[in-house]
Amino acid sequence: MDNTETPLISDNASGRDRYAGFMELLNQNFNDQSRAAIMEAFDIAYRSLDGMKRYDGSPIFDHSIRTAGIVISDIGLGRNSTISTLLHDVARLGLINAEQIEEKFGEIPVSILNGLNLISRVQTKISASQADNFRDLIVSYSTDPRIILIKLADRLEVMRSLGMFPEAKQRKKSWESMNLYAQIAHKLGLYSIKSELEDISLKYLEPEDYAYINRRLEESSAERDKFIAEFVAPIRQRLDALGIKYHMKGRTKSVYSIWRKMKRTGVSFDEVYDIFAIRIIVDCPRENEKQLCWNVYSIVTDFYTPNPERMRDWISIPKSNGYESLHTTVVTKDGHWVEIQIRSERMDEVAERGIAAHWRYKGVHGGGSRNEEWLARLREIIEESTNRTQITNRIDTNSTSEEIFVFTPAGDLKKLPKGATVLDFAFEIHSQVGATCTGAKISGRNVPIKEKLHNGDIVNVLTSKTQKPKPDWLGYVTTTKARNKIKSFLREEEATASRFGREELERKLKNWKLAIPIDDAVIALTKYYKYKTGTELYGAIASGEIDIADTKDIITKYLAGDLFESKTRQDIPRSTNGKLTSNDTLVIDESIHGIEYKLAKCCNPIFGDDIFGFTTVSSGITIHRSDCPNAKRMREMYPYRVLEARWRNSTNQGNFLASLRIVAEDTTGIVNRITEVISGELKINIRSMSMSPMRDGRIGGTINIEVPNIAVIDMVAANLMKIKGVEKAYRVTGQHE
Repeated sequence: MDNTETPLISDNASGRDRYAGFMELLNQNFNDQSRAAIMEAFDIAYRSLDGMKRYDGSPIFDHSIRTAGIVISDIGLGRNSTISTLLHDVARLGLINAEQIEEKFGEIPVSILNGLNLISRVQTKISASQADNFRDLIVSYSTDPRIILIKLADRLEVMRSLGMFPEAKQRKKSWESMNLYAQIAHKLGLYSIKSELEDISLKYLEPEDYAYINRRLEESSAERDKFIAEFVAPIRQRLDALGIKYHMKGRTKSVYSIWRKMKRTGVSFDEVYDIFAIRIIVDCPRENEKQLCWNVYSIVTDFYTPNPERMRDWISIPKSNGYESLHTTVVTKDGHWVEIQIRSERMDEVAERGIAAHWRYKGVHGGGSRNEEWLARLREIIEESTNRTQITNRIDTNSTSEEIFVFTPAGDLKKLPKGATVLDFAFEIHSQVGATCTGAKISGRNVPIKEKLHNGDIVNVLTSKTQKPKPDWLGYVTTTKARNKIKSFLREEEATASRFGREELERKLKNWKLAIPIDDAVIALTKYYKYKTGTELYGAIASGEIDIADTKDIITKYLAGDLFESKTRQDIPRSTNGKLTSNDTLVIDESIHGIEYKLAKCCNPIFGDDIFGFTTVSSGITIHRSDCPNAKRMREMYPYRVLEARWRNSTNQGNFLASLRIVAEDTTGIVNRITEVISGELKINIRSMSMSPMRDGRIGGTINIEVPNIAVIDMVAANLMKIKGVEKAYRVTGQHE
C-alpha cells in the first residue's frame, strides 16, 4: 500500500471543505481517541482511492464517507464500525490487507471487513423463489451483527445515488433492495431505512405507478395538511390544558406502502383510507411513559371513535427488536379514518433508529469504549429469524450457524444443513440427479460424492447413466430428502430383485416337480440360510449369492424331514421388534428388539386382546386377535407358522387404532354430539369418521379412534350409548380408514 504521493486530507483544503460535514459528525459523536483512529482510517481510504471514480465521475471515496455518515447518524454505530465502513472499498479492491488493518486498528475491523467482502461477492439472482435463500445467505455472513448494519447503510447510500447507474443495474439493485435488504431492515427495527429502500426501489421498478402515487400525494398535500390541523386541534387543546409535554408529527404513508395496499386489496388511491398517521410523542421520565401514553390514548378516544380491530399495544409487550408504541385507528364524524401512534421520545428514537437506539437508552454510549450488550441482542434477533415464511413477513431460516448456502453453476441458491455433502446437494436439485451422481466440481477441482460443502461453494454435479444408489450412500447424506430418496431407490431395487428371485424359485420348483407350496419352500430356505425374511432370500437368489441349483437338495431334504430335527419356533429367524421367552411365547411391548412384527389389519388387535403371532414369508411376524376371522384357516393350514403371543404387562403401550360401528337416529346435531363426547369429554383422538344415511330415518358408519387398550374402547362405546338417539355402538374388526 503505497500512497505517499497523495497528501493527507488535513493538508488538502478542497478535501477538508468537501468533507467538512463528516468532520463535524465526528466531533459530535466521538471522543478524541476514537476520532484519531477514525481519521487514520479516513486518510488511508482517501489516499488509496484517490483518482477512482463512480459512474457520474464523482470520487469513489464519497461513497465511503456518505455510508459512514449513515452508520453514525442513522444507525448509531461506533468507532470500529466507522473505521470498517471507511476501509470497506479499500479492502474489497485489495488495496490493503488484513495484517495491515489489524496492526493499525485491531482484530474487530478485520472480522467486520471479511464479512462485508463476502456479502459483496454474492451474485444475487432476480427470482422471488430464491429471495429467502439469498437473504438468509447475507445474514449468515454476518457473524458480527455490525456487518449487516453496515451493509444496510452501504445499500442505502447506493440507492440514494442510483440515478448514476445504468438501467440494468438500477433494476437489479432495486429488486435486491426491496426483496432482501428492506426485509432485513424491517426485522431489525430500522423502519426509516426500510421505508426509504422500498420507495426508491419502487421508483425504478414501477416508475409509472410511483410517479402517479407521488403526484397524487403532492396534489392532496394542502388538503391533507388542513384536515390534520383540524383533526388534532381538540387533542392539542386538551393536552395543553393538562400540561403534558409533547409534540406531534404528521406521517404520510410511504409511496411503497400505498402502492402495495392498492395492489393487494385492489383499491384505488382514493380508497386507501389510512394514507396518513398522526404521531403523538410525549416527553416524560421513563417510569411514567406507559401511564402517560395510555392517558393520551384516552384523550384521543374522547373525541374520535376507535376501531378495536386496529388496536396494537406494543408498550405492554414490545416487539423483539425493541419497538414500543400504541397504535389505533379512529374515525371522524364525517367518516375519515386516521391512524394514531402514541409513544415517548425514547420510543420514537428506537422506532426511527432501530435496536441501536434501544440499547443506547439502557446505558450504551458511542465512542471508543462501546458496550457490546446491544450487539449481543442484535445477534439474537438475527439468529431468531430462522423459520421460513413469506418474504414480506419476516427474516426466517434455521440458526445461521447450522446452515450453509450453496450455488448451482446457473446461480440458483440452495440452503442446506451444515455438514451437507455433494450427494445432499445433488438430491436437492433433482431426484434423478442425485441417483446418478458420481461426484462434483467445486472451484475447478473434482470431489467425491461424500465431500462436505461450505458456504458460498459453486457446485457442478457430475452424473453417469450407469450410476445408481448404493446402501452405503445413506452414510454420506445429512438431509431427510436425500435419505428418503436413497431409501426409495433401494426399495425399488430390492422389490425388483425380490420379484425376480421369487419367479426364479417358482420356475425351478415347477421344473423339478417338487410337491411343495412356494411359501413353505421359502420358510424352509430362510431357516436354512438364516435369513430374516423371504425378501432377503429372493434378493440372494436374484444376485447369485445363493446358487438356485443348491436349493433343490435343501428342499428335498426338508420334504423328507431330514433338513431340521424339528420345526420348532426357536428356529424362526429374528429381526426387529419382539421377544421370545423361554416357553416360546412372543411377548409384545413397545420397546422390544429382535423380531419384526406388525399388527394385522384384518382384526386390529389392541392391548388386552387375546392374540397370537403368525410368521409371514416376507414381512416378519403378524399379530392377530385369537378370534380373527382368518385365525382358523391359519392354524389349520400352517400350524408350524403359528406362535403363541401375549402382551407385556405395561401401563404405557402407546396408542392403537380401533374401529367403532355407530347406528343412530338421523336427527340434527347427532354427529356433532358423538364427536363432542369422544373428542371433547373423553379426550380421545378421532383419526377418521364416515357416516351415511340408512333406511327408516337412521344413519350409520364407522369411527376410527386411537386408544391405549380394550378397556378404553369399551368405555367409549358405553358413553356413546348414553347419547339420546344412539342405538348401537360397538367395536368392529378391520381398518376402515
